[in-house]
Parts: sequence; C-alpha cells; structure tokens
Amino acid sequence: MKCDSWGILNEYWDARGVSHLTSEQTRQALRSAMGRELLKTSSQKTVYVTRPGEALEIPGGCDLTLEDGTHLVLEGFLPGDLPLGYHKMNLRGQSEENLLIVTPGRCYFPQGLRSWGWSLQLYSIRSRQSWGIGDFQDLKLASQWSAASGAQVLLLNPLHTPTPVSPLESSPYYPSSRCFLNPLYISVDQVPGAHAHLNDLESFAISARALNRERLIDRDRVWELKSAALRLLWSRFGGHPAFEAYCRERGQLLRHFAVFCVLAEKFGKDWRNWEADYRDPSSPAVGRFLSAHLKEVDFHRWLQWLADNQLKSASQEIGIIQDLPVGVDPAGYDAWYSQEVLALAARVGAPPDRFNTRGQDWGLVPFIPHCLSRLKYRPFIETLRASLRHSRGLRIDHVMGLFRLFWIPEGRQATEGAYVVYPWQDLLAIVDLESYRAGAVIVGEDLGTVEDHVRETLAAHSILSYRLLWFERCKPRDLPYLAVAAVTTHDLPTIAGLWRGSDLKTQLRLGLNPDLNANREIRDYIMSAAGLTAESSLEEVIEAIYRLLAQVPSAIIMANLEDALTVEERPNFPGTASEWPNWSIALPELLEELQHRPLAGKLARQLSRQNVANR
Repeated sequence: MKCDSWGILNEYWDARGVSHLTSEQTRQALRSAMGRELLKTSSQKTVYVTRPGEALEIPGGCDLTLEDGTHLVLEGFLPGDLPLGYHKMNLRGQSEENLLIVTPGRCYFPQGLRSWGWSLQLYSIRSRQSWGIGDFQDLKLASQWSAASGAQVLLLNPLHTPTPVSPLESSPYYPSSRCFLNPLYISVDQVPGAHAHLNDLESFAISARALNRERLIDRDRVWELKSAALRLLWSRFGGHPAFEAYCRERGQLLRHFAVFCVLAEKFGKDWRNWEADYRDPSSPAVGRFLSAHLKEVDFHRWLQWLADNQLKSASQEIGIIQDLPVGVDPAGYDAWYSQEVLALAARVGAPPDRFNTRGQDWGLVPFIPHCLSRLKYRPFIETLRASLRHSRGLRIDHVMGLFRLFWIPEGRQATEGAYVVYPWQDLLAIVDLESYRAGAVIVGEDLGTVEDHVRETLAAHSILSYRLLWFERCKPRDLPYLAVAAVTTHDLPTIAGLWRGSDLKTQLRLGLNPDLNANREIRDYIMSAAGLTAESSLEEVIEAIYRLLAQVPSAIIMANLEDALTVEERPNFPGTASEWPNWSIALPELLEELQHRPLAGKLARQLSRQNVANR
C-alpha cells in the first residue's frame, strides 16, 4: 500500500475485506498531530543497523565509539565482527552523531522450547493476607503453586503504573508510564521494617483486608490505606545502600518520574492543566520544585525500589512474561517526559472488525515515527528495558504497531482514522537486541487485522505469534510451533461466559452490537472439535476444550485462571467505560482455595502430561 511522505497510508482494508480511503481531513489532522516543523529534520538518516557477519558500506568512512568506550577509525566498510550493542558513529563530513545498532538478527529463543503456564490478572488473585487487591506477594504465592503443579511460566497483565493519584486508572493497558511499576502491587507486609511496626499498621491492615470480601476491587480505597501505611514506614526508613544504587541505576528517568508524581499530587493528574512552567520537565521551575520537595520525591523513588525488589523476588519462582501496552495515557508521565516524540493530538485504536463493528479508540497516544528515529529510539529502548526487568518474556500488545498503527485524530470517530507506518526494521532490530541481552522470549499479540507479511517477518525474528482457539478453524495440531496458544484472552468471552450465553447477553445489554454469527461459529466449532453436545456440563466443556489446547504443538500454551474457576465474567469489555467494571473483578476464590480446586488441578495435570509427551 502507498503512503505519503508523512507515513500516512492512502487506504486500508478492514477485517471484512472492505477498502477505506484516507480522507484529506484525516490526513491533515494527523499531519498536524505529528508537528509540521519536525518533518524537515527527519530527512537525514541517523540510525544504521547491521548484524554480525555483515560488512556495511560507509562511503567516506567514520569514527566509531563502541559501548565499552573503544574508539575505531574506519574506512569504506564496517567490519563484520563488531560486538552487539548501540554504538556511536560519526560519519565524515557530517556534524550529527549517528547510532549504529549491531543486532543479533533475531530474538532470544531457547532451542526446543516447550512449556505451559497460567495467564492471570495480578490485581484479581487475592490471598487472605491481601490488602483488597492482588500484590507481588500474592504473585510469589501463585508462582510457587504454579511451579509445583508443573507450570513453567506466568503471563501477567501489564504491571505499569498509573499516575498514583485518586481516582486511579483501572486499566493496566492505559499506563501513566511504561517504565515504572504500579505501587498498588506493593505488599506492605513485605516492606523492610514492616514487622517491627505491626501495631502501627494493624488498623490499616484490618480495613484493607476487609475489602477482600467484596468481589469488585476498590483501587482508590486500597491506595488510601496502602499509601498511608507506606508513608508511615517511609518516615522510619533510615536509608539503604541498595536503595541508593537503584536510584543511580534508574537515573534521570526515575528522578523525573518521582517529581511528576509529586506535581500530580499537588496540581492534579493531568499535566496539560498545570501552570505552563511545570508542563516542561526541563524547565527551571521543575528543577526548583525538585529541590523544594526532595523528601516527597524520594518517597516515590522508594516506592519504585520496593516494587522492583518484590517483583524480582516473585520472579525467582517461575518464568514471568510481562505485557507491554501499545501506548500511554496522554495525561501521564511518559507523555509529559517525552512530549517531543509523542503525537498528543492523536489516539491509537483499531478499525471496525467483526467483533467491534464500530472500531476502537483506545485513548492512547502513539510515538511519532520520524521523531522517534531522530531521538535514536531512546524512549523505545527505555520502555523495552523497563518491561524486561526480572522477566523471562515479554508480550508486545498489538505487535502490528511495530509496522503500522491506526491513528485517530483527537475528537474524531474511530471510523475516521488511518494507518501510519513505522520504521519496523529499526524497531525489530532493537527488540532483537534487548531480548537477547535479557534472555527473554518475545511474544507478539497479532490478533485483529494483520498484514500478510507481518507474521512471516515476526517468525523470522523468532517472535512468537499469539493464537486463540476462539479464532482458529484449523485442527489444533496444525497451529504453528512459533506461537503462544490459548483459548481466549481478557478481551474475549471466558469458556463459561460463552457456553452459558451470559457473555452474549451482557454484550446485548451494554449495547455493544455483537456479531451474533461469530459467537455462534465459535460455539459450533468448539462443540464439533471437542465432541461436545448441548447437554454437556460446564466442567466437561472446560476439560474438553483444554484437551484440545493440550494437543497444540506451539512452544508455549497458556491456561486462563478464570476458566479453572468457571468464571463467567470476562475482565474487560472493549468499547465500555463505566458501563462495566473493567479490570476490577477479583477471582471468586482466594489463592488458598484455588490451590485445592479440583478443576484447576485437572487442567494442570492434563497440560503437564501433554507438555512432556510433546517434547
């Protein structure tokens, strides 16, 4: 497909095979969102990519400074034995410094990988000791139980932070920052020094644990109690060398994040409504604010240190696969800190498809492709590294966004959007390198409208596809090896919701205009493939569907905890806001009870046996 000089595609084909031409009004709105003056600075190439064994031609030669500080003077060609990494390259006759990425050419992927695990929403897995929401200690307990039952991995919802000011954002896919963790997941009981102050914490703990009796999670009340308890512990924190080391490691990015949190506490969650001097993170006013509120700033840095340590501890039990949202909250930290590289007057979404006939506006802001390249991809690299901390894998939500993203001009309908193309070769080179360095498998969530070449390209980079029984119509044994296979996701019906019809009834009640034929096709396919009848009991249905899933030859198989507990409600209904308690429904049983649930044990044994048999 053709695109203009801004990278805006002239047309796109939706999931129904219908062509949509990009209107001139949409084109002008998206160009404005990118910033007209910035396009002039993007014509000169600043990033070069090569692999070991390749001899990249550099006419006129260059001066090359490797990551380790080694300085090389080169003529004509770059040698093929350069080390992997990001190197500084000065071309003769040019004043601007270039970035040379030496990439392995594919992501980390252990030979013969074959594993299974549970897909879970961390906020929903509460234990008796939880403070009204699942936390990192609960993750550790779930990891221990999962590993003992034969699982090798856990796939989590995004753990990134909202702006820590009430009302808190509930969606893990709408983060204030993709570089830092949600402090709601901190287990107060596991904070260093907490046991010495149990009497002082008791009233907070009693009130918080009482929230476990409610099925719906009250994030604002949880944060009110947790933040009060954490501030009490912070007031008695005497410092620690590990805390200082963490602050040095995360550097300016962490310092500015902590300043942002304090500014948001004082002036409101949306930085776009602050006084002009505070809207620029590099302004003298922000520097003065930091100096005047250093203790409060350090509190938020301390919270991130606690969260990082607790996630690290939980990740020792089992392989954690984190989830990377496709964009960020325009009112949040990443948008404030990286304004020059984000299209703040556009939103990311998806065109109409059979399950979302009106299209989708996810409310997230996208990177501007030519600005990202001009900054040598620093914000993208920082985002990947933050998400790969303490992880053995990363699921990239809407991985097609590395190639193109559906942009919607702010204030317009999703049907008025258009696709914008991205420098996918550079972005994949960075994903390859960061994956290799972290020793982490990369999963590409490639559901929805996918260009023909995308899956082939991802497979060539050892990026796993994401395949669902709800969507596949081939025999389970015919699914690809380079994939993560599952029954459903957080955005789609659970088995119980589909089988009992409650999910469809909810869609109709919410006015979501569901595709009745698609729902019927899924049910008919499952009945035929699994040998079920309309009289089959729910547990028989779930066991039969997971027997099908166990036959899949894919490298990783994921089971949903909601299915193990016969939960009918899905975690999220796309296209809704207050109409449904998205991302706020806890599992109906505590972790201590889940571990003894017969159906959960049956599914684990089935997947473990098949996993061994297929190796």
